[in-house]
Amino acid sequence: MPYEDLDVWKRSARLSVTLYQETRELRDYGFRDQLTRSGLSIPSNIAEGYERDSDAEIARFLTIAKGSSGELRTQILIGMEAGYLPREKGESWADEAKQLGHMLAALIKRHRNKSH
Repeated sequence: MPYEDLDVWKRSARLSVTLYQETRELRDYGFRDQLTRSGLSIPSNIAEGYERDSDAEIARFLTIAKGSSGELRTQILIGMEAGYLPREKGESWADEAKQLGHMLAALIKRHRNKSH
């Protein structure tokens, strides 16, 4: 299956676009850069993994994407506390990042089982 057909890739790409659009005016450039980079890392690592030749490689890149989902969630939570991100949107984004992590965990398990 092409990675573009995966719900987790579609949702993570959509979240990444949203983060870029919604934080465009954020003046803390370092925070904004870190936030958008971790968001972009999720669909990017999914894509890179699925372009590899083995289930073990796919699982490895999905694991990196899962780590990025946790990183993103942490940055969103901190951004809300710092007053950089509106609470309602931030909670929605953090929940989406958490759900993406769960989806990635299931895919990782599937590919690890296929590779053994």
